[in-house]
Amino acid sequence: MANLRQQLETPPVPKLASSGNSYSSDLQNQNNGSLNTFFIKLVNSLNSVLGIRGGRFMNNPYGAFQDSTDQVAANTTTAYPVTFNTTDFSNGVSIASGSRITVANDGIWNLQFSIQFKNTTNAPQDVDIWFRVNGTNIANSNSRFGFAQRKDVSDPYHTIAALNYFVSLNALDYIEIMWRPTDVGVAIEQYGAGTSPTRPAVPSAIATISFVSNISV
Repeated sequence: MANLRQQLETPPVPKLASSGNSYSSDLQNQNNGSLNTFFIKLVNSLNSVLGIRGGRFMNNPYGAFQDSTDQVAANTTTAYPVTFNTTDFSNGVSIASGSRITVANDGIWNLQFSIQFKNTTNAPQDVDIWFRVNGTNIANSNSRFGFAQRKDVSDPYHTIAALNYFVSLNALDYIEIMWRPTDVGVAIEQYGAGTSPTRPAVPSAIATISFVSNISV
């Protein structure tokens, strides 16, 4: 398994000796050797970072979250935030109040989600999914997903809604994934682990967010 904590060695600043008021070729050679060693280590570090596999040394902020509960809408006139109860990975990103994906750094971020929906009604339905930052809707961020009617009384129609979105956030801003169905028979559903064959549980929602770039001015 790869070493997840692999880091480059930061070369220490060389301690150069002083010859005082008189020139010393021995001290000059010693200082030249120290500087040569320092610059070799520095160049090697830069080459490692800028090389084709240099990304393994980067420590960029990120977060990965999921939810293991059913999420329902009480009506079709309210906007509901998608919630998460499990943090899988976190570096400079956290969940607050169950739904607020909060970042510690200014920057451009890439938010991705997949949400497991079910339609238990006898008619096709839609769901709108959009984003809010600090409680305010992001303009032009809505997407509409359509679902077929259920197969029968005991077998809803299932589908995944998935999307990725670039967003500019300041430090301590939070972003939420919002949803609203056309019928309360549409819900976000989790499913337990299966057997024959053994297979993993289905989270009701998964979200990942990763740092893309600093904000250009």
